[in-house]
Amino acid sequence: MEVNIATTPAGVRYGLLGAPGTGPAPLLLSFAADLETSLGQDPYHRTARQLAQRGYLCVSLDLPCHGQDHRAGEAEGLKGWRERVEGGEDFVAPFAHQVSQVLDHLIGAGLADPGRVAACGTSRGGFMAAQVMAADSRCRAAALFAPVTSLAALSEFAGLEHAPRTQTLALAVQAPAFATRSLWVSIGHRDLRVDTDLCIAFCRRVVAAAGAGPADCSLQVLPTEGHSTPRGAYEAAADWINSRL
Repeated sequence: MEVNIATTPAGVRYGLLGAPGTGPAPLLLSFAADLETSLGQDPYHRTARQLAQRGYLCVSLDLPCHGQDHRAGEAEGLKGWRERVEGGEDFVAPFAHQVSQVLDHLIGAGLADPGRVAACGTSRGGFMAAQVMAADSRCRAAALFAPVTSLAALSEFAGLEHAPRTQTLALAVQAPAFATRSLWVSIGHRDLRVDTDLCIAFCRRVVAAAGAGPADCSLQVLPTEGHSTPRGAYEAAADWINSRL
C-alpha cells in the first residue's frame, strides 16, 4: 500500500495512506518520526495499515525536527526538540495547528468524517499524538505505544528536567483533556528510556481527572526488552480504535 504525499491549500505537507471512498471516512493520525517512517516503516505503520484496509484514511506529518521540518543548522530528532526548548520555542502548538489544518482540509473536501477521528503514535510519536488530541477536540480516541509522557524522562533533556516548558509540556498537565475521551496505552514493564512509572502516573492522572464518572482509559504494562512496544500492541490498537469510532 503506497503512501501518497499531498499538500493543503495553506501549504502543509502530509502523507496519506488509504484510498478516498465515496463518502467521508474515519481518519487515523499516525506519528512516529518523519511521515514516511510513520506510514511506511515496520512496525510503526502496522496500526495504520490495518485500519486503511478497513476503509480508514490514515494521515501523518513530519514531527518537529524530523523530515522536512528539520531546519538547516539544527540538530535532528529529540536533540532538535531540546534546542527549540532551550531557545524558548514551543514546538508542540505549531505542530498541533498544522495537524488541525490538515483535518480541516480533508473534512472540508468531504473525505474525512469529523465525528470519527483518532490518533496513534510510538514513543515520541505517542507524545505528539496525545498533544494533538489535547489540542483538537475532534480527536476522540488515541492509542499510545511506549509513549514519552514527559520530556524530563529523556536523556536528551538532561539538565532541563525542571525547565518551565519541559514541565508544562508533560502529558499529565493535560489530563483533563483526555478524561472525557478514549485513551489506550501500551508500554513495557521496565522501559527506562521513557520511564514506565511516569506513564503509569499519567494514566492515573487521567482517571483522577474524570472524577466520579468512568474514564475510558486502558493501560497495558507488559514484559518487553528495554524501550520497545509490547507484542501484538499495534494490532490490538487497530481493533480498539475501530471499536471506539
